[in-house]
Amino acid sequence: MRKVILGVAISLDGYIEGPNGEFDWCMTDQDYGMSAFFKRIDSIFIGRKSYEVMTSMGEAAMPGFPRLTEYVFSRTLDNVRPGAVLIKENTEQAMRQIKNEDGKDIWLFGGADLFNYMFNIGLVDEIWLSVHPIVLGGGRLLFSNHQLKTLLTLTDSRIYSTGLVSLTYSCIQKNK
Repeated sequence: MRKVILGVAISLDGYIEGPNGEFDWCMTDQDYGMSAFFKRIDSIFIGRKSYEVMTSMGEAAMPGFPRLTEYVFSRTLDNVRPGAVLIKENTEQAMRQIKNEDGKDIWLFGGADLFNYMFNIGLVDEIWLSVHPIVLGGGRLLFSNHQLKTLLTLTDSRIYSTGLVSLTYSCIQKNK
C-alpha cells in the first residue's frame, strides 16, 4: 500500500502561510531534502486553493518539480488542466482507492483543509515538516481542526546551516 505523506513548510509558530496567504518566507536557497523526497513519490493530492496558487505560478516558478499525477480535490472546480484528475465527490472512497493502487508514495501537498480532513479520517501515514526559523504571528495554522489525539514517532530529523529543521514523523495511533 502506498503512503500518504504530508510534506510542508511551516513556521516555528505553526503557520503554513502568512496573514495574507504569503509564503515568501520559505527558504529556497538549497535542496532541503526535496530531491530525495521526489524519488519516493509519483502522485500529489492537492486542494483547490493550493492547486490554484500552484497553477497561477506556472511551471517555471517551480524548478526541479517533477511530473506527478495530480489529484485535485474540490467541490467547486469544474475542470483542471490536462492530465490532472478532479475529484468532486466520494472523496474518502477515492483517496482510499488511489492509496491502494500500485505506485510510489503520494505527496499530500496542500492545503490545510485537505490535510485536516485526511488526518482526521486516518489517511495520513507520514508528516514531513520543514520548520523554518521564523515566527509569523498569524496566518493559516496547519493543525487547526483535529478531532483525534495522534501519537507520532520521529523517524528522521535534520538541521541545516540556515536554521531550518526537517522533522519526519510516522503516524502510528489515533485515539478520540
